[in-house]
Amino acid sequence: MTHDSAHGAGTQDTGTGRAEGSRLTTREAAERLGVKPETVYAYVSRGQLTSRRTPGGRGSTFDAAEIDALARRTGRRESSPPPSGDLVFRTGITLITPDRYFFRGVDPAELARRYGYEEVAEWIWTGELRPGIRFAAAPESLAAARRTAATLPRHSSSTDRLRAAVAAAASADPLRFDLSPEGVLNSARNLIPALVGALPSAGGPDGDGAAGDPLARRLWPKLSARPADAASLAVLDTALVLLADHDLAASTLAARVAASTHAHPYAVVSAGLGVLEGPLHGAASGPAHRMLSEVVERGSAAPVVADHLRAGRRVPGLGHRLYRGEDPRAGALFALLDEVPQAAPAMAAARDVVATTARHSPLHANVDLALAVFSVAYGMPAETGETVFAVARTAGWIAHAMEEYAEEPLRMRPSGQYSGPRPPQPLPAPEAPVP
Repeated sequence: MTHDSAHGAGTQDTGTGRAEGSRLTTREAAERLGVKPETVYAYVSRGQLTSRRTPGGRGSTFDAAEIDALARRTGRRESSPPPSGDLVFRTGITLITPDRYFFRGVDPAELARRYGYEEVAEWIWTGELRPGIRFAAAPESLAAARRTAATLPRHSSSTDRLRAAVAAAASADPLRFDLSPEGVLNSARNLIPALVGALPSAGGPDGDGAAGDPLARRLWPKLSARPADAASLAVLDTALVLLADHDLAASTLAARVAASTHAHPYAVVSAGLGVLEGPLHGAASGPAHRMLSEVVERGSAAPVVADHLRAGRRVPGLGHRLYRGEDPRAGALFALLDEVPQAAPAMAAARDVVATTARHSPLHANVDLALAVFSVAYGMPAETGETVFAVARTAGWIAHAMEEYAEEPLRMRPSGQYSGPRPPQPLPAPEAPVP
Protein backbone atom coordinates (compact mmCIF):
# COMPACT_ATOMS: atom_id res chain seq x y z
CA MET A 1 0.00 0.00 0.00
CA THR A 2 1.09 3.53 -0.75
CA HIS A 3 0.91 6.17 1.97
CA ASP A 4 1.04 9.80 0.85
CA SER A 5 1.20 12.71 3.28
CA ALA A 6 1.18 16.43 2.64
CA HIS A 7 4.20 17.98 0.96
CA GLY A 8 6.45 15.19 2.11
CA ALA A 9 5.52 11.74 0.92
CA GLY A 10 3.76 12.95 -2.23
CA THR A 11 5.37 12.70 -5.63
CA GLN A 12 7.45 15.48 -7.12
CA ASP A 13 7.93 16.30 -10.79
CA THR A 14 10.90 18.62 -10.76
CA GLY A 15 11.31 18.61 -14.51
CA THR A 16 15.04 19.16 -14.11
CA GLY A 17 16.10 15.84 -15.61
CA ARG A 18 15.67 14.34 -19.02
CA ALA A 19 13.17 11.51 -19.45
CA GLU A 20 14.57 8.35 -20.95
CA GLY A 21 14.09 7.32 -24.56
CA SER A 22 11.22 9.00 -26.40
CA ARG A 23 9.50 10.15 -23.21
CA LEU A 24 9.52 13.71 -21.92
CA THR A 25 9.28 15.17 -18.43
CA THR A 26 6.42 17.51 -17.63
CA ARG A 27 8.64 20.54 -18.09
CA GLU A 28 9.98 19.29 -21.41
CA ALA A 29 6.46 18.56 -22.62
CA ALA A 30 5.33 22.04 -21.58
CA GLU A 31 8.25 23.67 -23.42
CA ARG A 32 7.55 21.69 -26.58
CA LEU A 33 3.87 22.69 -26.47
CA GLY A 34 4.62 26.27 -25.49
CA VAL A 35 2.41 26.13 -22.40
CA LYS A 36 2.74 26.06 -18.63
CA PRO A 37 3.26 22.72 -16.84
CA GLU A 38 -0.21 23.15 -15.33
CA THR A 39 -1.68 23.17 -18.83
CA VAL A 40 0.00 19.85 -19.63
CA TYR A 41 -1.95 18.31 -16.75
CA ALA A 42 -5.10 20.00 -18.03
CA TYR A 43 -4.55 18.24 -21.38
CA VAL A 44 -4.31 14.96 -19.45
CA SER A 45 -7.51 15.78 -17.57
CA ARG A 46 -9.33 16.40 -20.86
CA GLY A 47 -8.11 13.12 -22.34
CA GLN A 48 -5.89 14.83 -24.92
CA LEU A 49 -2.67 13.39 -23.47
CA THR A 50 -1.71 10.26 -21.58
CA SER A 51 0.92 10.21 -18.87
CA ARG A 52 2.98 7.52 -17.20
CA ARG A 53 4.34 7.65 -13.67
CA THR A 54 8.12 7.43 -13.53
CA PRO A 55 9.84 4.62 -11.62
CA GLY A 56 9.90 5.52 -7.95
CA GLY A 57 6.81 7.69 -8.32
CA ARG A 58 8.69 10.98 -8.84
CA GLY A 59 6.47 12.66 -11.40
CA SER A 60 5.08 11.76 -14.82
CA THR A 61 6.44 11.35 -18.32
CA PHE A 62 4.83 11.84 -21.73
CA ASP A 63 5.28 10.23 -25.10
CA ALA A 64 7.22 12.61 -27.34
CA ALA A 65 5.32 11.62 -30.49
CA GLU A 66 1.99 12.25 -28.75
CA ILE A 67 3.22 15.66 -27.58
CA ASP A 68 4.30 16.55 -31.12
CA ALA A 69 0.93 15.46 -32.52
CA LEU A 70 -0.90 17.61 -29.99
CA ALA A 71 1.37 20.56 -30.80
CA ARG A 72 0.48 20.21 -34.49
CA ARG A 73 -3.24 20.05 -33.71
CA THR A 74 -3.32 23.05 -31.41
CA GLY A 75 -0.61 25.20 -32.96
CA ARG A 76 -0.72 27.37 -29.86
CA ARG A 77 -2.07 27.31 -26.34
CA GLU A 78 -5.84 26.92 -26.23
CA SER A 79 -7.57 30.16 -25.48
CA SER A 80 -10.50 30.53 -23.12
CA PRO A 81 -13.94 30.59 -24.70
CA PRO A 82 -15.07 34.09 -25.64
CA PRO A 83 -17.41 35.84 -23.21
CA SER A 84 -21.05 34.98 -23.83
CA GLY A 85 -24.34 34.90 -22.01
CA ASP A 86 -23.58 31.48 -20.54
CA LEU A 87 -20.48 30.38 -18.68
CA VAL A 88 -19.02 27.36 -20.44
CA PHE A 89 -16.01 25.46 -19.11
CA ARG A 90 -13.85 22.91 -20.87
CA THR A 91 -13.54 19.99 -18.50
CA GLY A 92 -12.29 16.44 -18.81
CA ILE A 93 -13.60 15.25 -15.46
CA THR A 94 -17.31 14.42 -15.62
CA LEU A 95 -19.76 13.95 -18.49
CA ILE A 96 -23.49 13.88 -17.69
CA THR A 97 -26.02 12.44 -20.14
CA PRO A 98 -29.81 12.30 -19.68
CA ASP A 99 -29.56 8.87 -18.04
CA ARG A 100 -25.97 8.37 -16.83
CA TYR A 101 -22.75 10.10 -15.90
CA PHE A 102 -19.08 9.24 -16.35
CA PHE A 103 -15.71 10.05 -14.76
CA ARG A 104 -13.20 10.47 -17.59
CA GLY A 105 -15.49 8.35 -19.77
CA VAL A 106 -15.86 5.52 -17.23
CA ASP A 107 -19.02 4.59 -15.31
CA PRO A 108 -18.41 5.58 -11.64
CA ALA A 109 -20.42 2.60 -10.41
CA GLU A 110 -18.01 0.31 -12.27
CA LEU A 111 -15.08 2.14 -10.72
CA ALA A 112 -16.60 1.75 -7.26
CA ARG A 113 -16.86 -2.03 -7.69
CA ARG A 114 -13.12 -2.31 -8.22
CA TYR A 115 -11.52 0.65 -6.46
CA GLY A 116 -11.88 2.71 -3.30
CA TYR A 117 -12.43 6.42 -2.93
CA GLU A 118 -8.77 7.39 -2.66
CA GLU A 119 -7.85 5.44 -5.78
CA VAL A 120 -10.69 7.01 -7.75
CA ALA A 121 -9.86 10.50 -6.45
CA GLU A 122 -6.25 10.10 -7.56
CA TRP A 123 -7.40 8.92 -10.97
CA ILE A 124 -9.80 11.86 -11.36
CA TRP A 125 -6.96 14.25 -10.50
CA THR A 126 -4.20 12.77 -12.64
CA GLY A 127 -5.64 10.25 -15.09
CA GLU A 128 -3.39 7.63 -13.48
CA LEU A 129 -4.72 4.71 -11.45
CA ARG A 130 -2.66 3.93 -8.35
CA PRO A 131 -4.10 0.80 -6.69
CA GLY A 132 -3.73 0.75 -2.93
CA ILE A 133 -3.00 4.45 -2.47
CA ARG A 134 -3.91 5.88 0.95
CA PHE A 135 -4.03 9.54 1.91
CA ALA A 136 -2.41 10.59 5.18
CA ALA A 137 -2.61 14.03 6.78
CA ALA A 138 0.53 15.76 7.99
CA PRO A 139 0.57 15.64 11.82
CA GLU A 140 0.57 19.45 12.07
CA SER A 141 -2.46 19.83 9.81
CA LEU A 142 -4.39 17.04 11.53
CA ALA A 143 -3.67 18.41 15.01
CA ALA A 144 -4.69 21.94 13.99
CA ALA A 145 -7.89 20.71 12.33
CA ARG A 146 -8.90 18.63 15.34
CA ARG A 147 -8.06 21.34 17.82
CA THR A 148 -10.03 23.99 15.96
CA ALA A 149 -13.08 21.82 15.24
CA ALA A 150 -13.20 20.80 18.91
CA THR A 151 -13.59 24.43 20.03
CA LEU A 152 -16.95 24.82 18.29
CA PRO A 153 -20.19 24.63 20.32
CA ARG A 154 -21.62 21.17 20.81
CA HIS A 155 -24.63 21.92 18.62
CA SER A 156 -22.39 22.73 15.63
CA SER A 157 -23.06 20.72 12.51
CA SER A 158 -20.52 18.50 10.82
CA THR A 159 -20.25 21.04 8.00
CA ASP A 160 -19.45 23.74 10.57
CA ARG A 161 -16.61 21.55 11.79
CA LEU A 162 -15.40 20.78 8.29
CA ARG A 163 -15.25 24.47 7.38
CA ALA A 164 -13.29 25.22 10.54
CA ALA A 165 -11.02 22.23 9.92
CA VAL A 166 -10.18 23.41 6.39
CA ALA A 167 -9.07 26.82 7.64
CA ALA A 168 -7.01 25.28 10.43
CA ALA A 169 -5.36 22.70 8.16
CA ALA A 170 -4.48 25.49 5.72
CA SER A 171 -2.82 27.57 8.41
CA ALA A 172 -0.64 24.59 9.32
CA ASP A 173 0.51 24.04 5.72
CA PRO A 174 3.10 26.65 4.70
CA LEU A 175 3.26 25.15 1.19
CA ARG A 176 -0.42 25.70 0.48
CA PHE A 177 0.42 28.48 -1.97
CA ASP A 178 2.26 26.05 -4.26
CA LEU A 179 -0.15 25.82 -7.20
CA SER A 180 1.97 23.48 -9.28
CA PRO A 181 0.12 20.24 -10.08
CA GLU A 182 2.15 18.23 -7.57
CA GLY A 183 1.81 20.96 -4.95
CA VAL A 184 -1.98 20.92 -5.32
CA LEU A 185 -2.05 17.13 -5.19
CA ASN A 186 -0.04 17.07 -1.99
CA SER A 187 -2.38 19.62 -0.44
CA ALA A 188 -5.36 17.48 -1.44
CA ARG A 189 -3.86 14.27 -0.07
CA ASN A 190 -3.24 16.14 3.18
CA LEU A 191 -6.60 17.87 3.43
CA ILE A 192 -9.09 15.06 2.88
CA PRO A 193 -7.90 12.82 5.75
CA ALA A 194 -7.51 15.91 7.95
CA LEU A 195 -11.19 16.68 7.39
CA VAL A 196 -12.19 13.16 8.38
CA GLY A 197 -9.87 13.20 11.37
CA ALA A 198 -11.35 16.49 12.62
CA LEU A 199 -14.86 15.06 12.91
CA PRO A 200 -15.83 13.86 16.39
CA SER A 201 -16.19 10.15 17.01
CA ALA A 202 -19.73 8.80 17.18
CA GLY A 203 -18.70 6.86 20.27
CA GLY A 204 -18.07 3.42 18.87
CA PRO A 205 -14.91 1.32 18.78
CA ASP A 206 -11.93 2.55 16.77
CA GLY A 207 -13.21 6.09 16.96
CA ASP A 208 -10.44 7.47 14.77
CA GLY A 209 -9.47 4.40 12.78
CA ALA A 210 -5.90 3.68 11.71
CA ALA A 211 -3.88 5.95 9.43
CA GLY A 212 -3.35 3.17 6.88
CA ASP A 213 -7.05 2.28 6.65
CA PRO A 214 -9.05 3.20 3.56
CA LEU A 215 -10.79 6.54 3.99
CA ALA A 216 -14.24 4.93 4.23
CA ARG A 217 -13.14 2.88 7.24
CA ARG A 218 -11.73 6.00 8.91
CA LEU A 219 -14.95 7.91 8.23
CA TRP A 220 -17.33 5.20 9.46
CA PRO A 221 -16.73 5.67 13.23
CA LYS A 222 -17.43 9.38 12.77
CA LEU A 223 -20.90 8.49 11.50
CA SER A 224 -21.99 5.52 13.60
CA ALA A 225 -21.25 3.96 16.98
CA ARG A 226 -21.97 0.53 15.49
CA PRO A 227 -19.02 -1.51 14.25
CA ALA A 228 -18.75 -1.66 10.48
CA ASP A 229 -18.87 -4.86 8.47
CA ALA A 230 -17.71 -5.36 4.91
CA ALA A 231 -21.16 -4.69 3.41
CA SER A 232 -21.56 -1.46 5.37
CA LEU A 233 -18.15 -0.18 4.32
CA ALA A 234 -18.88 -1.09 0.71
CA VAL A 235 -21.98 1.11 0.76
CA LEU A 236 -20.08 4.03 2.31
CA ASP A 237 -17.08 3.70 0.01
CA THR A 238 -19.36 3.48 -3.03
CA ALA A 239 -21.22 6.60 -1.91
CA LEU A 240 -17.92 8.47 -1.60
CA VAL A 241 -16.88 7.42 -5.11
CA LEU A 242 -20.25 8.23 -6.69
CA LEU A 243 -20.35 11.69 -5.11
CA ALA A 244 -16.74 12.62 -5.89
CA ASP A 245 -17.82 14.90 -8.73
CA HIS A 246 -20.92 15.85 -10.73
CA ASP A 247 -19.75 18.37 -13.29
CA LEU A 248 -20.48 22.05 -12.56
CA ALA A 249 -22.84 21.78 -9.61
CA ALA A 250 -23.26 25.02 -7.65
CA SER A 251 -20.50 24.25 -5.16
CA THR A 252 -18.10 23.25 -7.94
CA LEU A 253 -18.79 26.50 -9.78
CA ALA A 254 -17.93 28.38 -6.58
CA ALA A 255 -14.74 26.34 -6.27
CA ARG A 256 -13.74 27.18 -9.84
CA VAL A 257 -14.40 30.88 -9.27
CA ALA A 258 -12.06 30.73 -6.26
CA ALA A 259 -9.46 28.85 -8.28
CA SER A 260 -9.68 31.43 -11.07
CA THR A 261 -8.26 33.98 -8.61
CA HIS A 262 -5.40 31.51 -7.88
CA ALA A 263 -6.68 30.98 -4.36
CA HIS A 264 -4.90 28.00 -2.79
CA PRO A 265 -6.62 24.57 -2.70
CA TYR A 266 -7.79 24.92 0.91
CA ALA A 267 -9.54 28.20 0.04
CA VAL A 268 -11.08 26.50 -3.00
CA VAL A 269 -12.53 23.77 -0.77
CA SER A 270 -13.79 26.40 1.68
CA ALA A 271 -15.67 28.06 -1.17
CA GLY A 272 -17.23 24.75 -2.12
CA LEU A 273 -18.24 23.95 1.44
CA GLY A 274 -19.94 27.32 1.82
CA VAL A 275 -22.25 26.58 -1.10
CA LEU A 276 -22.68 22.88 -0.33
CA GLU A 277 -24.43 23.69 2.94
CA GLY A 278 -27.42 25.15 1.07
CA PRO A 279 -30.64 23.17 1.60
CA LEU A 280 -31.02 22.81 -2.17
CA HIS A 281 -27.59 21.20 -2.60
CA GLY A 282 -25.52 19.09 -0.21
CA ALA A 283 -27.88 19.54 2.75
CA ALA A 284 -30.86 18.13 0.81
CA SER A 285 -30.35 14.65 2.25
CA GLY A 286 -31.28 15.84 5.77
CA PRO A 287 -34.96 16.46 4.98
CA ALA A 288 -35.02 13.14 3.08
CA HIS A 289 -33.67 11.37 6.19
CA ARG A 290 -36.32 12.91 8.43
CA MET A 291 -39.11 12.09 5.98
CA LEU A 292 -37.94 8.49 5.58
CA SER A 293 -37.67 8.03 9.35
CA GLU A 294 -41.27 9.18 9.68
CA VAL A 295 -42.43 6.80 6.95
CA VAL A 296 -40.74 3.87 8.72
CA GLU A 297 -42.33 4.91 12.03
CA ARG A 298 -45.84 5.38 10.60
CA GLY A 299 -45.66 2.33 8.36
CA SER A 300 -46.86 4.12 5.23
CA ALA A 301 -45.67 6.84 2.91
CA ALA A 302 -49.15 8.13 2.07
CA PRO A 303 -49.78 10.28 5.17
CA VAL A 304 -46.21 11.60 5.18
CA VAL A 305 -46.31 12.57 1.50
CA ALA A 306 -49.75 14.12 2.07
CA ASP A 307 -48.38 16.23 4.93
CA HIS A 308 -45.62 17.57 2.69
CA LEU A 309 -48.01 18.41 -0.13
CA ARG A 310 -50.56 19.99 2.23
CA ALA A 311 -47.85 22.27 3.62
CA GLY A 312 -46.73 23.24 0.11
CA ARG A 313 -43.37 21.48 0.49
CA ARG A 314 -41.76 19.37 -2.20
CA VAL A 315 -41.25 15.73 -1.31
CA PRO A 316 -37.52 15.43 -0.53
CA GLY A 317 -35.31 12.89 -2.24
CA LEU A 318 -37.17 12.97 -5.55
CA GLY A 319 -36.35 14.45 -8.92
CA HIS A 320 -33.16 15.69 -10.56
CA ARG A 321 -33.00 18.32 -13.25
CA LEU A 322 -30.24 16.51 -15.17
CA TYR A 323 -31.72 13.00 -15.39
CA ARG A 324 -34.85 11.82 -17.16
CA GLY A 325 -35.28 8.84 -14.87
CA GLU A 326 -33.77 7.64 -11.61
CA ASP A 327 -30.53 9.29 -10.56
CA PRO A 328 -27.87 6.69 -11.48
CA ARG A 329 -26.11 7.36 -8.18
CA ALA A 330 -29.28 6.37 -6.33
CA GLY A 331 -29.66 3.22 -8.41
CA ALA A 332 -26.11 2.10 -7.65
CA LEU A 333 -26.53 2.65 -3.91
CA PHE A 334 -29.97 1.00 -3.83
CA ALA A 335 -28.48 -2.11 -5.45
CA LEU A 336 -25.97 -2.41 -2.59
CA LEU A 337 -28.48 -1.53 0.13
CA ASP A 338 -30.83 -4.25 -1.16
CA GLU A 339 -28.17 -6.76 -0.06
CA VAL A 340 -28.06 -5.39 3.50
CA PRO A 341 -30.79 -7.02 5.66
CA GLN A 342 -30.99 -4.18 8.18
CA ALA A 343 -31.64 -1.70 5.39
CA ALA A 344 -34.83 -3.50 4.33
CA PRO A 345 -37.29 -1.27 6.27
CA ALA A 346 -35.70 1.93 4.98
CA MET A 347 -35.56 0.56 1.42
CA ALA A 348 -39.24 -0.39 1.59
CA ALA A 349 -40.07 3.09 2.88
CA ALA A 350 -38.13 4.73 0.04
CA ARG A 351 -39.90 2.66 -2.60
CA ASP A 352 -43.23 3.50 -0.95
CA VAL A 353 -42.42 7.21 -1.18
CA VAL A 354 -41.55 6.92 -4.88
CA ALA A 355 -44.66 4.87 -5.68
CA THR A 356 -46.98 7.14 -3.70
CA THR A 357 -45.67 10.30 -5.30
CA ALA A 358 -45.73 8.73 -8.78
CA ARG A 359 -49.54 8.68 -8.65
CA HIS A 360 -49.50 12.45 -9.09
CA SER A 361 -46.02 13.37 -10.38
CA PRO A 362 -43.51 11.35 -12.43
CA LEU A 363 -40.56 11.99 -10.10
CA HIS A 364 -37.77 9.48 -9.56
CA ALA A 365 -35.41 8.85 -6.67
CA ASN A 366 -32.28 10.95 -6.46
CA VAL A 367 -29.06 10.40 -4.54
CA ASP A 368 -30.42 12.25 -1.47
CA LEU A 369 -33.05 9.54 -0.99
CA ALA A 370 -30.38 6.84 -1.29
CA LEU A 371 -28.21 8.60 1.30
CA ALA A 372 -31.27 8.82 3.55
CA VAL A 373 -31.82 5.06 3.26
CA PHE A 374 -28.20 4.54 4.28
CA SER A 375 -28.35 6.86 7.29
CA VAL A 376 -31.77 5.64 8.50
CA ALA A 377 -30.80 1.99 8.10
CA TYR A 378 -27.74 2.38 10.32
CA GLY A 379 -29.32 4.71 12.88
CA MET A 380 -27.06 7.61 11.89
CA PRO A 381 -27.84 11.33 12.37
CA ALA A 382 -29.86 13.24 9.79
CA GLU A 383 -26.77 15.19 8.69
CA THR A 384 -24.88 12.02 7.72
CA GLY A 385 -25.62 12.41 4.02
CA GLU A 386 -24.34 15.98 4.07
CA THR A 387 -21.12 14.85 5.76
CA VAL A 388 -20.51 12.09 3.24
CA PHE A 389 -21.31 14.51 0.40
CA ALA A 390 -18.85 17.11 1.68
CA VAL A 391 -15.95 14.71 2.18
CA ALA A 392 -16.55 13.02 -1.18
CA ARG A 393 -16.98 16.18 -3.25
CA THR A 394 -13.68 17.61 -1.99
CA ALA A 395 -12.00 15.41 -4.62
CA GLY A 396 -14.06 16.98 -7.39
CA TRP A 397 -13.40 20.53 -6.21
CA ILE A 398 -9.67 19.84 -6.28
CA ALA A 399 -9.91 18.33 -9.76
CA HIS A 400 -11.75 21.37 -11.09
CA ALA A 401 -9.29 23.69 -9.35
CA MET A 402 -6.42 21.96 -11.16
CA GLU A 403 -8.17 22.56 -14.48
CA GLU A 404 -8.91 26.18 -13.58
CA TYR A 405 -5.33 26.92 -12.52
CA ALA A 406 -4.30 26.07 -16.09
CA GLU A 407 -6.71 28.64 -17.56
CA GLU A 408 -6.30 32.38 -17.88
CA PRO A 409 -6.81 33.83 -14.37
CA LEU A 410 -9.77 36.00 -13.40
CA ARG A 411 -11.71 35.01 -16.51
CA MET A 412 -15.03 34.88 -14.63
CA ARG A 413 -16.15 38.48 -14.33
CA PRO A 414 -19.82 38.80 -15.28
CA SER A 415 -21.41 42.23 -15.45
CA GLY A 416 -24.32 43.14 -13.24
CA GLN A 417 -27.57 44.47 -14.71
CA TYR A 418 -28.10 47.54 -12.54
CA SER A 419 -31.72 48.11 -11.49
CA GLY A 420 -31.29 50.80 -8.81
CA PRO A 421 -32.09 54.53 -8.97
CA ARG A 422 -30.56 56.35 -11.90
CA PRO A 423 -27.81 58.84 -11.03
CA PRO A 424 -27.33 61.53 -10.09
CA GLN A 425 -29.25 61.23 -6.85
CA PRO A 426 -29.13 63.66 -3.91
CA LEU A 427 -27.21 62.71 -0.81
CA PRO A 428 -29.39 60.69 1.57
CA ALA A 429 -30.84 62.57 4.51
CA PRO A 430 -29.68 61.30 7.92
CA GLU A 431 -32.20 59.47 10.05
CA ALA A 432 -33.57 61.37 13.03
CA PRO A 433 -31.84 60.27 16.26
CA VAL A 434 -33.76 57.82 18.36
CA PRO A 435 -35.05 59.58 21.50
